[in-house]
Amino acid sequence: MMVHSYKDLIVWQRSVELVVAVYELTEKFPKEEIYGLVSQMRRAAVSIPSNIAEGRLRGTRKDFSQYLRIAYSSGAELETQVVIAKALPKMKNLNYLKVDSLLEETMKMLNVMIRGLNPKS
Repeated sequence: MMVHSYKDLIVWQRSVELVVAVYELTEKFPKEEIYGLVSQMRRAAVSIPSNIAEGRLRGTRKDFSQYLRIAYSSGAELETQVVIAKALPKMKNLNYLKVDSLLEETMKMLNVMIRGLNPKS
């Protein structure tokens, strides 16, 4: 399949699904977390597909690789925030399966893409 747009990239599609899952999950967080973990997790999640899209449209392999690394870093940030949320008493009993699964899939795809664009690394 020929990739004409960032929207054709499976990693972008999955990362958008991840954003939706993060929003759905964080809606269940306590209201006092609205400016804490809720805000941080949502921003980190939104950053992933945003950077994939921006990097894809930059036009060069080097730029695309750099933006994929930024997306990957945002994924690591989100991963850390999920670990923290799971450890907090008011949020530890929520269902994190969908977020965990989509985040793991997205991170693996980003890793493969980054390595493919930078075969020397």
